[in-house]
Amino acid sequence: MDLNTVTEVLDPRQAPPWRPGDAWLAGGTYLFSEPQPHLRRLVDLGRFGWPPVRRLADGSVELSATCTITELSRFAARDGRTGLIEQCCRAFLASFKIWNLATVGGNLCNALPAGPMISLAAALEGTVRLTTRDGGARRLPVTAFVTGAGRTVLAPGELLRSVTLPAAALARRTAFRQASLHGLGRSGVLLIGTLGPEGFTLTVTASTVRPFRFGFPAPPDERELREALLGGISPQDWFDDLHGLPQWRRHLSFRFAEEIRRELGAAW
Repeated sequence: MDLNTVTEVLDPRQAPPWRPGDAWLAGGTYLFSEPQPHLRRLVDLGRFGWPPVRRLADGSVELSATCTITELSRFAARDGRTGLIEQCCRAFLASFKIWNLATVGGNLCNALPAGPMISLAAALEGTVRLTTRDGGARRLPVTAFVTGAGRTVLAPGELLRSVTLPAAALARRTAFRQASLHGLGRSGVLLIGTLGPEGFTLTVTASTVRPFRFGFPAPPDERELREALLGGISPQDWFDDLHGLPQWRRHLSFRFAEEIRRELGAAW
């Protein structure tokens, strides 16, 4: 879709101060998908030339905000991590054209409950690095970055620079469950379990307005897991839109949680 109110596309290395009507441009798959009459200028993050994926000295992995889904999938294949990362990439159910443009950062910043990069980063204890308008930086967990459906903690002009996935989380055994109302539909429920020396975690996304992550020192029994979900997710937290009623999302979330508990518990 043409954005006929946009008058300038700026280089972020030379851009003037941020003002109302500005927007960061990464892949643009959301920006150009619907009218944006409030926008006047786009600041093109691609001109920074950030490497899409970096392996850090401690074994953790840093994904730049401009890393595309294609680049992430190729990294997973080269690195031998074709499990959870590839499953989350495939949860987009998008064409190769979207894969080649959509970015990790854009998926996080849009904060759609069905965003699979939110699911991946939350399940693997991801931490976002934000750059403030004055050039400062702050870090916080992905589970704290996304605060609701379409809502994040980003202040006007603040930029999501990267997401870091710790080495210990990347080494954990994982289990993945996803469901949609239609064969090629948006995720209505997406749960990820992980298991490692530190214990068992379960992350609930897509069915809820924001990611919920539950941790246990060892795989819980059925009652413990159910009580954790009942106590941690309020009735208002189950998402409601045309891709699934809250009752359906809740039902499948509890069902998938028990399947994951059994699958990973058997490996403990």
